[in-house]
Amino acid sequence: MSNFVTITEVGPRDGLQNEKAQVPTLAKLEFIEGLHAAGLMRIECASFVHPDLVPAMADAEAIFEGLSPSEGRMHIALVPNHRGLERALASGCQVIALFTAASDGFAKANINMSVEESLDLFRSLASEALAQGVAVRGYVSTIFECPYEGTVAPERVLEVTEALLAMGCYEVSLGDTIGVGTPAETQQLMEVVLESVEPEHLSMHFHDTWGMAVANAIMALAAGIRRFDSSAGGLGGCPFAKTATGNLATEDLLYALHHLGFQTGVDLEQVALAGAKLAQHLGHALPSRVHHALMARRASC
Repeated sequence: MSNFVTITEVGPRDGLQNEKAQVPTLAKLEFIEGLHAAGLMRIECASFVHPDLVPAMADAEAIFEGLSPSEGRMHIALVPNHRGLERALASGCQVIALFTAASDGFAKANINMSVEESLDLFRSLASEALAQGVAVRGYVSTIFECPYEGTVAPERVLEVTEALLAMGCYEVSLGDTIGVGTPAETQQLMEVVLESVEPEHLSMHFHDTWGMAVANAIMALAAGIRRFDSSAGGLGGCPFAKTATGNLATEDLLYALHHLGFQTGVDLEQVALAGAKLAQHLGHALPSRVHHALMARRASC
């Protein structure tokens, strides 16, 4: 198995969507540019959702207008419906993400559809996007537990994942939305999903509510996964899952990966500096322990 791990940075979208402070568009663009400078080439930049539902994403068009395109950079935008796709295409977005769940309760709370209804819609959206030369990424949330329905079976996660891949998604991100998963549950899920899906078509997206995100990532690594989502500083949360806290911090993930001998092409300290600059607009400290350790070490030098 390869010792190179690909990271999709989700801080500018998933990390900021639940923030109470309105981060200026220019600060978001500087954040994205700082993450690119650190070596993160795949970045989830915005969400073309209705601004009344997620006010933090109201400047999606301005974000994509202000991005600096460069070879190798992948700028991803979440798209919930046909109107969102229209906005994304008009903004020049080249990679969209379609977001569903492994449980109807969460899907209905989040996108006002059942899982099957969302998949029916997404087949149409994916077909249109692919016809326009736009790549499509899939998301499956609540892979371990739903805040409305409880435990989710690994077989259900596989079923939804296969549906997203069948409609043309280049990869599917599997999300522990409320951050309750453990290494044992991660291992069980990997055993089921990897029986039918090649690991290069999967990315793992852990939240750190119960402090298990890095441990879960290491278990997924052992199973053969080489793609992960993470958020600089550990920013994140979900407006539709009140118990969810921050994402797996990019700094924490990088620290573990590099000490395990994996390569990422990403400069850990530069990620921390990009997060520190953004934090000036948030009104609170970033959750990542590695971020704090790095910044404390810099301050003491």
